[in-house]
Amino acid sequence: MRLSRLPLTTLKETPADAEVVSHQLMLRAGLIRMLAAGLYNWMPLGLKVVRKVETIVREEMDRSGAVELLMPAVQPAELWRESGRWEQYGPELLRLADRHQREFCFGPTHEEVITDIARRELKSYRQLPVNYYQIQTKFRDEIRPRFGVMRAREFVMKDAYSFHLDSASLDETYEAMRLAYCRIFDRLGLDYRYVRADSGAIGGALSHEFHVLADSGEDEIVYSEQSDYAANVEQAPAPAPQSPRPAPTQEIIEVDTPGQHTIEEVSRFLGTPPEQSVKTLIVRGEEDSSLVALILRGDHRLNAAKAAKLDGIRSPLYFADEAEVREKLGCPVGSLGPVDLDLPLYVDASAAVLSDFVCGANREGVHCTGVNWGRDANPDQVCDIRNLEDGEPSPDGSGPVRSARGIEVGHIFQLGDKYSQAMDCTVLDPDGKQRIVTMGCYGIGITRIVAAAIEQNHDEHGIIWPDAMAPFSVLLCPIGADRDAAVRDVAEILYRQCRELGIETLLDDRGLRPGVMFAEADLLGIPHRVVISPRTLEQEKLEYRHRRGRDESEEVPINGLAEFLGERITPR
Repeated sequence: MRLSRLPLTTLKETPADAEVVSHQLMLRAGLIRMLAAGLYNWMPLGLKVVRKVETIVREEMDRSGAVELLMPAVQPAELWRESGRWEQYGPELLRLADRHQREFCFGPTHEEVITDIARRELKSYRQLPVNYYQIQTKFRDEIRPRFGVMRAREFVMKDAYSFHLDSASLDETYEAMRLAYCRIFDRLGLDYRYVRADSGAIGGALSHEFHVLADSGEDEIVYSEQSDYAANVEQAPAPAPQSPRPAPTQEIIEVDTPGQHTIEEVSRFLGTPPEQSVKTLIVRGEEDSSLVALILRGDHRLNAAKAAKLDGIRSPLYFADEAEVREKLGCPVGSLGPVDLDLPLYVDASAAVLSDFVCGANREGVHCTGVNWGRDANPDQVCDIRNLEDGEPSPDGSGPVRSARGIEVGHIFQLGDKYSQAMDCTVLDPDGKQRIVTMGCYGIGITRIVAAAIEQNHDEHGIIWPDAMAPFSVLLCPIGADRDAAVRDVAEILYRQCRELGIETLLDDRGLRPGVMFAEADLLGIPHRVVISPRTLEQEKLEYRHRRGRDESEEVPINGLAEFLGERITPR
């Protein structure tokens, strides 16, 4: 394509409301334009990237044996009431009514619709297993859409749903989907991890996420560099203490700590290490007015997902507010401790093996030293409620773990019979009896992948597209073509040759000054750049640069460019 015919508007300045790099660069490069909060127009160059991702996803889904269909975006409320999610899903579900006041929703996901299809179309075990997929627009009414298309309200997603007679068959398809997802992200050129995850609102017994590693990622993951172990930090078990609790050597003493509230402040004030203290967090119990105390070592972080799964604690986890803590317990959170605290004490295993530790005295401005379990306080439950930290032993025993930030771009679930049971989706088994089918669910965020790729692949000058995702493979930059017929003619010949070879090529024929042309080239991130100038043509050569090594150039003979590019680019 000729750039003069591409309605492209780039921005020199970073938009003030763009918080993350992908949002900033997508706006500056003219890939997207905001219509309303969480709603974006995909402009021509951005849409080309989306289509590249869709093509690879579709090819690998077809290769895995899945079959494509397309379901309506707007779904009737009665299906969601059958599954029980009409009330459960919450305010993210966009509800609407038609002219007859019949209730519908704009689908955030399609478990109900696909289960309805299956119960109508699948009658016998001989039709199983089957894996349906679609690539389609979804809508989730985020309370605070942010980060551009990373957390938009409307987005494009590939969602697949498999149906099986038993769990063994589900296991086979689940593994096939895991491998298909690995092939997808490998082909897209992304650095990613496959991690054990929480099933969340979708439900089911087993799920795994695929995370693109990026410093801006919202999720924290831990992984071993010596094995394939990786998990969302919410799912990673912390190691059990290896040594028993030492015997007490100190008496409990109350110490005035005026104005000291945080672990860091108290430890500095008393001259004790943070790991020799405990912190007390107050959360809501299962009963409306009940409270529960969570006790962790001072240097550890609470894992809310683990805590919310414990009996007696409300799920999702809710912290008691400061006013309620003061009213019921008589002091602020920063002065709380387990001694004489009239609440259930859920103590993390690492905190439970401390002796002679520091904690709040349940009076403002006072802490206790020399506190010991069994003598001064007794845990009601010892449990794992903390994050696995960087450098700790991997749960699979393969050396230490490393932590990283990740952007979730894919999620696969073993749903079991959560939806098929609720919606009476059955088939005849080999014995002629009706049996509830078992289901799997497999999602990929198509538009989110685009943003995640930019978060992982950029520099201070702009986007650096992985080759498979780039809107064009080659950018031809003729310098002075409006004044030099030789430059113009060679650019046209190269443009034609590249296209004949099946190489997607963008010709910058706008007559811009070199500095402006190259700045836009860096911003757009086209992988391969070829400069045609009077200076290089005198030597019958061209200047080539790869976007990832923008400061390194090499000269290529004019007659050898096609072969040169052919060795570096796979025709599409």
